[in-house]
Amino acid sequence: MEEESAFDDLHEECGIFGLFGRLDAALLTYYGLHSLQHRGQESAGICVSDFSRFHFHKEMGLVTEVFNKDQIRKLTGSMAIGHVRYSTTGESRLLNAQPLIFTTVEGELALATNGNLVNALEIRKELERSGSIFQTTSDTEVIAHLLARSRKRELPEALAEALHQIRGAYALLVMTRDLLIAVQDPNGLRPLSMGKLGESYLFSSETCAFDAVGAEYIREVEPGEMVIVSREGLRSLRFAPPAKRAICSFEYIYFARPDSNIDGINVHLARKRLGKQLALEAPVEADLVTGVPDSSISVAIGYAEATGIPYELGLIKNRYVGRTFIQPSQEMREQGVKMKLSAVRKVVEGKRVILIDDSIVRGTTSRYIVQLIREAGATEVHVRISSPPVKYPCFYGIDTSHREDLIAASKSVEEIRRLIGADSLAYLSPEGMVEAIGRTSTEQYRGHCLACFNGDYPTPLADDLEMPYQKC
Repeated sequence: MEEESAFDDLHEECGIFGLFGRLDAALLTYYGLHSLQHRGQESAGICVSDFSRFHFHKEMGLVTEVFNKDQIRKLTGSMAIGHVRYSTTGESRLLNAQPLIFTTVEGELALATNGNLVNALEIRKELERSGSIFQTTSDTEVIAHLLARSRKRELPEALAEALHQIRGAYALLVMTRDLLIAVQDPNGLRPLSMGKLGESYLFSSETCAFDAVGAEYIREVEPGEMVIVSREGLRSLRFAPPAKRAICSFEYIYFARPDSNIDGINVHLARKRLGKQLALEAPVEADLVTGVPDSSISVAIGYAEATGIPYELGLIKNRYVGRTFIQPSQEMREQGVKMKLSAVRKVVEGKRVILIDDSIVRGTTSRYIVQLIREAGATEVHVRISSPPVKYPCFYGIDTSHREDLIAASKSVEEIRRLIGADSLAYLSPEGMVEAIGRTSTEQYRGHCLACFNGDYPTPLADDLEMPYQKC
């Protein structure tokens, strides 16, 4: 059984990157995946097509661990898709690393996705009863089997037919030897952007990857849209009417890099506005404001600007702690926090500290960090959270699929305050969060998924809500 981590941060499952029309496709995909590393640190993979066959490599580990110059050199071709993955349930094995690659009667097929299909298990069982044999425990493989059973002659039509049978969140890249397809689910739950580099088209989970390779951002892939790129050019079709947009709120709060833009909104500036709104809703007298690195720093700066209380670097993150550090005992788990985060004693000593964080999931991380700051000499620690309480599990690609693990599902704000040892605790309101992010337009493409805060899921869910097999 996997040991409990000292940190209980939310984890996004995957990041995807693809491009069409560059001889250095593998190298650019490597750079793109490296910029998306924060979205998944478990495995990485790249599949390249030279228009006659696939060349691919994938392994467990970080992008820089999985690929070297010789491996990139062997990935010859001018079309590629890549994937970085983080999983927290089911099997953590190479067989689930993406892109998933299949051999069909029509030729080779590669798939890379970010998200989670909420009805994949029931579809899988039905396909297995009909004779399908699955090679992985990834929900993405369901799409490949549905494609294989389609009687449609053209891949885009077969893919549209398959997508009509699935529900959930998916930003999807599909590649054949001469075709690249990018797909966004009808609710747009996961981000997917389109860019251009010369005459080549690119797709990425975040725009920071375009900056990394010198590409120009064009637009978002729209909900219910399928973008098809071939040597004949680019075309777009609707495989489903767009539903009300429900992009994951935590893309802005936590997951995305600060230099990324999602639907035209810069993540860093959105987080600063979250901090200013938090200051408006939950002011408190203090001597300094600090943020838990990295996502909360922008929020802390915004809070400090709004209140006039100085922002200080009160916590330092050690970026060289191994991501698979094992904590076999409670004492060593607590030591693991101290290895990853350190309080700056000369900054916080004798001070009333406002500690900004993006969320409280189970409460263990917040309790350890508050304790760190107190041990460094802070006289008061006031915790401010830049999101509402997380009370409901996410089934769209975040590792919170068990409600009993969520502290806010069973405890009041005051009970949580006592548990984490803070002098005060306040969360941002849902209305304040949406207003601050800036997606308040009445247009249907500007909505949020708030399910983890209010239990209002944008898609129907499967009967088995525990998702007993591997996401992504």
